[in-house]
Amino acid sequence: MTGGFCVPVLLAAWLAAAAAEGLEQAALPAEESRVQPMTASNWTLVMEGEWMLKFYAPWCPSCQQTDSEWETFAKNGETLQISVGKVDVIQEPGLSGRFFVTTLPAFFHAKDGIFRRYRGPGIYEDLQNYILEKKWQSVEPLTGWKSPASLTMSGMAGLFSISGKIWHLHNYFTVTLGIPAWCSYVFFVIATLVFGLFMGLILVVISECFYVPLPRASSERCEQEQRPEGAQGAEQLQDAEEEKDDSNEEENKDSLVDDEEEKEDLGDEDEAEDDEEEDNLAGIMDEERCDTNEQGVVKEGSVSPKDDEAHPADTQEVVEDSLRQRKSQNANKGS
Repeated sequence: MTGGFCVPVLLAAWLAAAAAEGLEQAALPAEESRVQPMTASNWTLVMEGEWMLKFYAPWCPSCQQTDSEWETFAKNGETLQISVGKVDVIQEPGLSGRFFVTTLPAFFHAKDGIFRRYRGPGIYEDLQNYILEKKWQSVEPLTGWKSPASLTMSGMAGLFSISGKIWHLHNYFTVTLGIPAWCSYVFFVIATLVFGLFMGLILVVISECFYVPLPRASSERCEQEQRPEGAQGAEQLQDAEEEKDDSNEEENKDSLVDDEEEKEDLGDEDEAEDDEEEDNLAGIMDEERCDTNEQGVVKEGSVSPKDDEAHPADTQEVVEDSLRQRKSQNANKGS
């Protein structure tokens, strides 16, 4: 009886001890992570001191593979005199836009507000050597508009945060409420149009408030000042046109005078030629008359009076015909 009773008692005691040990282990706090989550409200902490940041997403397999290495690196942060942080791009889209993160996981090194992109494998040994050997000094820093602290990247952060809120709202419509996706798209299109019209109305109101109309006296003076300028321009154009017309008229007159002088010279030459021809013809006629008179003296009885009268008449007609032809030629040349 005694041995049979001891076995259940020992078993119950063992189970009680095991349960108590399990409760003690459960009561022990989990090991606290040394990685500091970064948000839009506390990201400015990286502007002071030396930091290493990791951008990740919970669904990213590559990010999950480097989680343990990142935790080990954070545990040794005090030895390396560096702070370690992480950013969830799903919860903080604004920070992913500020650092312009396009691939995951993404690592950044910050030293007194100067940022550099770390492109290593993300394992503990390589991260440790990157800090101890100061390999980050050979990496080109993100300066100018590329710096996360610049005004440009602040605007980019705003755009990414708005897109993240729209994405969360779309998931709320489609997953939580069960609305079809196309209805959600229609809602966002209408909201975009209404927002654009509202912003346009605000700009019009602002312009009307800050626009100061000119008084009538100043406006009239401006008009009067502008009118003489236009009149002067018109007068200048008219003067230029008149000068052109005068120059063209003078050229035409000069050309007409030259043509008339040439015609007069040609007419004088033709008259001189006509006079010479008339003199020549008159001399020829005189010679012919003399010849006829001599022939009449020599041949008094052999030639009849009719023949003697006919010959001078024929020669006179020939001379007149030649003079007429010459005058008609001169008239044709003159025309």
